[in-house]
Amino acid sequence: MTEPRDTQGTQGTRSTVRPPVPEGTADPGQPPAPAPGASPGRAGRLWSARRAPASVAALLLLVLAGAFLYDVAAVRAGRPAMVWRRELARQLARRPLEDAWVLTGAGVATALGLWLLFLALTPGLRDLLPMRRAHPDVRAALHRDAAAAVLRDRAVEVPGVQSARVRMRRRKAKVRAVAHFREPDAVRADLDTTLTDAVHGLGLAHPPALSVRVARPGRKG
Repeated sequence: MTEPRDTQGTQGTRSTVRPPVPEGTADPGQPPAPAPGASPGRAGRLWSARRAPASVAALLLLVLAGAFLYDVAAVRAGRPAMVWRRELARQLARRPLEDAWVLTGAGVATALGLWLLFLALTPGLRDLLPMRRAHPDVRAALHRDAAAAVLRDRAVEVPGVQSARVRMRRRKAKVRAVAHFREPDAVRADLDTTLTDAVHGLGLAHPPALSVRVARPGRKG
């Protein structure tokens, strides 16, 4: 078996000469390739951990449950119930269901419950755009601001574009450019071609649709 040896280059750099790899075997210096026919998986949106809402909800539930549990245990031990629980029971017994305070409390509780359900059923992280998956174990995303910066840099490289603004959304990218010495129609045609290539080059799983407007300086696009 031939040992790897180091050779000295003419410019002082060092290169490693590896022994030939037999045909049909994997090169240990290269990452393993995915199995033929293996699907990299669906490139869905990344899910937020939602640590702050979950922590606040858990803390409130813990405080309420602890207070009720302590009061119930105190009553079972022969001590009188706390004033706040007796007042709450008295108010609930006196007020009808159509009372304004009862309806307000029910509305607040319903809104909080719907908000928590919304947080639990939606992925969040709307600023991250999922990218195409080339490997089943790797998921990547691109921030909207970074994608907008790439499109803006490509837009200002088009001849005749004085300035450009890009608003990136999940499904649409709005580009507003100012042309100062070429015809707006010609600039817009070049922008469509350049930005279409730039969007595909971002590697997004769901490339956004382009909306390009070109105006002269001093006019609204």
